[in-house]
Amino acid sequence: MTPLTIAHVLSSFSLGGQERVALDLAATQVVEGHRVHAVSLAPPPDGPLRDEFARRGVTVHTVPKGRGVDPTLVARLSLLFRRERVEIVHTHNPQPLFYGALAGRLAGSTVVHTKHGVNPARGRQLWLRRLGGRLAHAYVAVSGATARVAADNAECPPARLHTIANGVALEGFGANADARREVRAELGIPETAFVFGTVGRMSPEKDHALFIRAARPLLSEGTHAVIVGDGSEASRVRDEARGSPFIHLPGSRSDVARLLASFDAFVLSSRSEGLPLALVEAMATGLPIVATDVGGVREVLDDAGVVVPARDEQALADAMRSLRDGAGELGARARVRASQFDARRMNDAYLSLYTHLRGAA
Repeated sequence: MTPLTIAHVLSSFSLGGQERVALDLAATQVVEGHRVHAVSLAPPPDGPLRDEFARRGVTVHTVPKGRGVDPTLVARLSLLFRRERVEIVHTHNPQPLFYGALAGRLAGSTVVHTKHGVNPARGRQLWLRRLGGRLAHAYVAVSGATARVAADNAECPPARLHTIANGVALEGFGANADARREVRAELGIPETAFVFGTVGRMSPEKDHALFIRAARPLLSEGTHAVIVGDGSEASRVRDEARGSPFIHLPGSRSDVARLLASFDAFVLSSRSEGLPLALVEAMATGLPIVATDVGGVREVLDDAGVVVPARDEQALADAMRSLRDGAGELGARARVRASQFDARRMNDAYLSLYTHLRGAA
């Protein structure tokens, strides 16, 4: 296909799920010969993914949003899109949707938006989201459950609503005996212990406190828990974990594949999700999984994991105990299932949508 000029508009270059989706998507598009930009709306200092975008051939920009509603941001973004002759403006999540869609329309670009999660809103926030949804030429949900939320909230015209599952660059995820041994030695976990682990931003919707409460009765010298990540709920998670030598909090890490290889089972305790990337990465590693029934989790797992109700401590604890006592073929099924969420499939779906919409502005 003829090369496109694409701009991915993000809230920030922080290490989050939507940013990682945009990174994999942008990097794949660069490899395929497209001219790709990534734009952060956060004020400096830039987050850790800025350098990673640049390293992978994406041109990076910071166009900071001012306090409150910032009408100058629309003008500044539109100037950038015009200067770089951007054909496709691809926004990710609510704030970039409103500013980026309006700026893209003013610049004569085609606008594609991706809704990565439930993103609760009402009142003015919901009104602004609906306005952005009407400005977008396509409104993409990352799972069927997320699409249903968008439809129920009338976030966009029904004909513009699409579903494209998030994808992950799966290379590098899998069993790794050396990483398993090294990470366990680093964290002080016996090589023979059973390890329940999770990876994710420490925020209220991830509900790591539930994971800790469910895990506590199971923990001992032979059973440990690891929570990888950082965020607004970090102090609460540390308080919840206090007093147990069997709970490990290594913070935010860039070597997620190595950490996953040190786990024996993966736990997702979220109250809300779109399509969680960490779940797909755990599946690609071949880990048996127990996860709460939120967002697109059931769609992702199918028969490759155990699903329990959100906020149900006892159900989560019982499922974790069952995994520890014998996970059967769940890990092998999870690895096969993960291939359905490869980043290349996601990229092909978006490029097909871009091509279909090209010239619609």
